Amino acid sequence: MSVIATIVVGVDGSSSIMGSSKAVTSTVDRESFLKRRRLVDCIIIGGNTARNEPYSKTPVPLVIVSRHEHPNLPAAHVWNLDPQIALSKARKEFGENILIEGGSSFITYLLEKSAIDVLELSVSSATGGEDFFDYEKFLSLADSVEKNVISDTTFYTAKFKKQI
Repeated sequence: MSVIATIVVGVDGSSSIMGSSKAVTSTVDRESFLKRRRLVDCIIIGGNTARNEPYSKTPVPLVIVSRHEHPNLPAAHVWNLDPQIALSKARKEFGENILIEGGSSFITYLLEKSAIDVLELSVSSATGGEDFFDYEKFLSLADSVEKNVISDTTFYTAKFKKQI
């Protein structure tokens, strides 16, 4: 059983530029991102991510945690629930291996609630965006951190026990 959160940020901590992660990500990050999502039972995203990122096709069930409907994603499950409750419901309905692909606020909330086992963080060379994620804080709170640099992207795998 594992809950993995994935997020890409620029070196300044910005997770989006003009509302999207497209200008923050890198080619090597995108390859890693696509490979990772094929290995889980379900993907959970927040409503803001659903509105701003391309999620028309996913290899596993997609859950959107939001107070709003998302007609552009008719195959998605839209749950108006607290993210922790949605996580429990997703485990029961889809399986134990869950991937969180939300934005910085969504992932920060779940990290602060100790609901995430592993943070897969990609840090690109981008700067000047918005929606900042305090990745240095969470890396410092992890029980273990692995670092791997490929091209212009630094990849971190931070593992947490259940108390942050």
